[in-house]
Amino acid sequence: MSAFVTLTSISLSTPDARPLFEGLTLSIGREVTGLVGRNGCGKSTLLDVIAGDVAPASGSVHRAGSVGRLAQVPDAGLSVAEALGVAEGLARLARLAAGEGRVADAAEADWTLEARLDTALAQTGLPGLDLARALGTLSGGERTRVMLTRLVLEAPDVLLLDEPTNNLDADGRAAIADLLKSWRGGVVVASHDRALLE
Repeated sequence: MSAFVTLTSISLSTPDARPLFEGLTLSIGREVTGLVGRNGCGKSTLLDVIAGDVAPASGSVHRAGSVGRLAQVPDAGLSVAEALGVAEGLARLARLAAGEGRVADAAEADWTLEARLDTALAQTGLPGLDLARALGTLSGGERTRVMLTRLVLEAPDVLLLDEPTNNLDADGRAAIADLLKSWRGGVVVASHDRALLE
């Protein structure tokens, strides 16, 4: 099985030069990997390195696939469609359906978007969510699930989740567990949630 991400002999330290890890070699393919450790040991920083947001002090990182990370919830004033990154695509489809679209709209249209969106919302426990609704009107758990839905739509080869069940109710935790069971790419989950890790 080929790896989507390969870390070779990487080392990383905190800004105050405290070593977090040294000589770490790791390959991430189509498996679910749980990342555990005490707070401050470098779990989130390792995810930063995998995502390409932080460069290791030494060693190398090779990415042969796309990497997606559960994002922090954006501005509460955004609509759900904007947070999902689908507002423009849905507007394009609406123009075409109303007969007001241009040639460029037809060429750029993602004709599968609405069906994929419905499937993704159901998969993350948000079926039928009003896409015009402001994020600020959703609970913290619902906002987290909106950001998970965005990842499902983007379908990266490797999914990075940092404490994904924080602020989630039982239904939200179940939605994350179901997502992980059905994910076809690689997953790295940093979590203290034993039930999720199991």
